[in-house]
Amino acid sequence: MVTERRVADKTLKATLMKSPIGARPEIKATVESLGFRRMNQTRELPDNPAVRGMLKAVYFLVAVEGEPYERPKRSKYKIWRARSTKKHHRGK
Repeated sequence: MVTERRVADKTLKATLMKSPIGARPEIKATVESLGFRRMNQTRELPDNPAVRGMLKAVYFLVAVEGEPYERPKRSKYKIWRARSTKKHHRGK
């Protein structure tokens, strides 16, 4: 029974809170390798340095039990792109 408790203590509960759609391919691969298939899915993962590093890489998508999840805020300093002038000068 003692060994069963030790195994249970060494797990992390992680939930995929935000979709990786539109993220870089490395981020998508990390989410997939953690075993997440859909939003709001909770997984019990082993508590080891490899898994902790993967969770740290996708901290803005995943909530870990015992740590507060803060949704990423929109950028205040978005660089607006100028509109193309070709399309707007065709009729002239």
